Amino acid sequence: MTTLQSVPALGTHPAAGSTASFKAASRAETREQLSKAQYDLLVIGGGILGISTAWHAAQSGLRVALVDAGDFAGATSSASSKLLHGGLRYLQTGAVKLVAENHFERRAVSRQVAPHLANPLTFYLPVYKGGPHGAAKLGAGVFAYSALSAFGDGVGHLLSPAKAQQDVPELRTENLKAVAVYGDDQMNDARMALMTVRAAVDSGAVVLNHAEVTGLRFTRGRVTGADLKDRVGGEEFGVNARLVLNATGPWVDHLRAMEDPNAAPSIRLSKGAHLVLKRTSPWKAALATPIDKYRITFALPWEDMLLLGTTDEEYEGDPRDVSVTEKDTDQILDEAAFSVRDQQLKRDLITYSFAGLRVLPGGPGKTAQAKRETVVTEGRGGMLSVAGGKWTTFRHIGRTVMKKLESLPGHPLGEDFEPVKELPKRMPLPGVANPRAVAHRLLVDNPAPGPRMAADTAKHLATHYGSLAFDIARMANENPQLGERVHPDAPEIWAQVAYARDHEWAETADDVLRRRTTLTIRGLATDDVRAKVQDVLDKK
Repeated sequence: MTTLQSVPALGTHPAAGSTASFKAASRAETREQLSKAQYDLLVIGGGILGISTAWHAAQSGLRVALVDAGDFAGATSSASSKLLHGGLRYLQTGAVKLVAENHFERRAVSRQVAPHLANPLTFYLPVYKGGPHGAAKLGAGVFAYSALSAFGDGVGHLLSPAKAQQDVPELRTENLKAVAVYGDDQMNDARMALMTVRAAVDSGAVVLNHAEVTGLRFTRGRVTGADLKDRVGGEEFGVNARLVLNATGPWVDHLRAMEDPNAAPSIRLSKGAHLVLKRTSPWKAALATPIDKYRITFALPWEDMLLLGTTDEEYEGDPRDVSVTEKDTDQILDEAAFSVRDQQLKRDLITYSFAGLRVLPGGPGKTAQAKRETVVTEGRGGMLSVAGGKWTTFRHIGRTVMKKLESLPGHPLGEDFEPVKELPKRMPLPGVANPRAVAHRLLVDNPAPGPRMAADTAKHLATHYGSLAFDIARMANENPQLGERVHPDAPEIWAQVAYARDHEWAETADDVLRRRTTLTIRGLATDDVRAKVQDVLDKK
């Protein structure tokens, strides 16, 4: 492969002006903006809760700043099960309204807001002899589940084991009585979060990742900003704001202690671990296998791999230290073995493992039975803290926080911003397009004399960027080196690395390889690839 030592920064390329209309501000420019302006709202935390709130607040006309100590979606928000789902198990508790609301949000995101970043996925729920649920109960359950989404994904029904195994050859059929079928959606969580950041910036928000809060600023006892340190260059700066929102997820109580050292803990944490494996055969559907009355283990085809998980156990350590243990690996493989054949569960097929922390309301009881609800609280210094919730309802959470801001006593943000109820209900994320149409155009619109784009690359770009893929294709056409593959076994091209650097706030190789792409997850982030990616990032 041609070395990338000579790949120029896009700004120095002769045709760079035609590459893309959006360009992320430099870190120095962003720090200066953050330091000099007075913001209406400072959001601390670049997970999906903070990102969604920043997006909705900026749409409302507020002057919004968003900062995170790591990368956007760098922790739990990119460590999910990659699902947009109504929550089949919630039907057991009679939460019919919740399931219906989740379905509404799921379908809005996957059909109107981000069809380029989400796709429908059929789920098979196997019913084994001696299992926790019978076929009749699960058949009725998936029918009711599909009814709550107005049968938009088909009618939930029962399927024969033989037919199910045609779609999932690795399905274990011993003692398999029936298979219940239902529909949900799947996504790339890191890219969904990143495009929501882009939407927030398009609406006027100022954002900076890798910027750690070192202290809060106070005015007459009220929290009015934060002191920060740029973890890339080491520069120290501050942000002033009329209101501060703590959306730091697992670290929410850490920041609350900065506001009030005597603040009582408000949350508890549950660890969810996942394994990623190479697939031994095609999977045309996902498996959702009941483990007990409350828990389901998933086997999901995702990014040409197989995603297994998840665990659900209380976590009391430092959030920075969360990881997948040998015990987690054993549990996930053992639970997967209920419905997946042994040849697909060999340890040498594992390419990656990851763990995230669910933020749950404080209280007694097992974490698996705790409500996945969002809680908004106000501290002694007026700082708002938001914690908990589901990826599926990220837009709803943003609107919920905005309604809280509107109702604060004394209207600290004023009364001249757009009420959230007046905002568009289904504002699309950047790049919204039909992925199949985008892939087709990438293949047929290839200009001479550039090399023809490979079909797998075209499909990959279309389903990860939507119409923004055309910007990446132009970069590759203008600089042939950027059209080469990052790894010979992957569809990603070097133009994506340069695009991540100049348009998606990527600062480190992990930003690119773990979140802007999935090369790390697929076991393709070799030392050589990492070094070359970092070299491209250094050419800002």
